Amino acid sequence: MTASPSTTATSSASDASGLAEVNGIELAWQSLGAGGPAPLVLLHGGFGSVEMFGPNIALLAAGRRVIGVDLQSHGRSPVSDREMTFEAMGDDIAALVEDLGIGPVDLAGFSLGGGVALRTAIQHPDSVRRLALVSTVFKRSGWYPEMTAGMDAMGPETAEWMRQTPLGAGYAAIAPRPEDWPIMVTQLTTLMKQDYDWTIEARGLRPPTLIVSGDADGLPPRHAVEFFELLGGGLRDASWDRSGMTKHRLAILPGVTHYDINVAPSLATAVIGFLDEA
Repeated sequence: MTASPSTTATSSASDASGLAEVNGIELAWQSLGAGGPAPLVLLHGGFGSVEMFGPNIALLAAGRRVIGVDLQSHGRSPVSDREMTFEAMGDDIAALVEDLGIGPVDLAGFSLGGGVALRTAIQHPDSVRRLALVSTVFKRSGWYPEMTAGMDAMGPETAEWMRQTPLGAGYAAIAPRPEDWPIMVTQLTTLMKQDYDWTIEARGLRPPTLIVSGDADGLPPRHAVEFFELLGGGLRDASWDRSGMTKHRLAILPGVTHYDINVAPSLATAVIGFLDEA
């Protein structure tokens, strides 16, 4: 894993942006806010960018430094011809943290970004202080069957009709080369079809981890509970002195789906509470 100095950077650490070369690709990042026990790195969901977190960005940045990263070929990050894998993108985030000199960081990822955050913590545990996984499965079969069926149905041909969606419009507005949209879609839809089961590796997660899911998410609440139990949580009464608690946490947000959990204020509340734990 190698990282070279950022190719561009603007403004101060509390309000900055840049383009960093990591592992042979370029990643765009933006920094907002200041303070907190550690910088919080935010990883968005598939087809999106850091803007996917909407009002939660300001809520999170009110008391800490937040660094939003556009993943490989997404958003402001130039399209790369490298195969898109969770493992490679996990290496990218650890390299970026090292490049910016900000580790260990708090790391929060949603959906695709949650998978990348999970791989980062598995592969580079010393880079992560605390980990928040939002709408994230530790094995592909954790999604509802209709979710995986939808992923299987997507391919390069998906790019054209998706241009007309808010995701396509968002990409066109900020990408260095909007005409590269089909390349990114092809890379991502190929990744979405790949099977994985990280049960054994996830069981050994070192950073304190918050599992967050909506009660109407793309994964059933039972999978979030299974993930929590995999980490040793929820297996016994915590006792009056909390001696039965683990360092990990679980939050099931009410009235929230896979399509709005990223902008729900209750997400910021849950994440902030977890990151600020003594």
